[in-house]
Amino acid sequence: MAIEVRIPTILRNYTGGQRSVEGSGSTLNELFADLDGRFDGLRGRLVDESGLRRFVNVYLNDEDVRFLGGLEAPVSDGDTVTVLPAVAGGTN
Repeated sequence: MAIEVRIPTILRNYTGGQRSVEGSGSTLNELFADLDGRFDGLRGRLVDESGLRRFVNVYLNDEDVRFLGGLEAPVSDGDTVTVLPAVAGGTN
């Protein structure tokens, strides 16, 4: 069994259009590194030198990873990671 990573529409050009991909690792950081090995450039859209990018939200089994240890959050086979771009702006 692997870890399912749900990819938002805006990042699917990195995954060949796939809505979800599978990866492995013991932490979120290792998972993103594993995915980047197959989907070049994906990790760079999620992570910068200070950690998770500010306008990217990542959830591990529906919990915000920022409250679970960020990139060091432990992940296991069968987990689901959901990547969501932050939405901002608009007018009234």
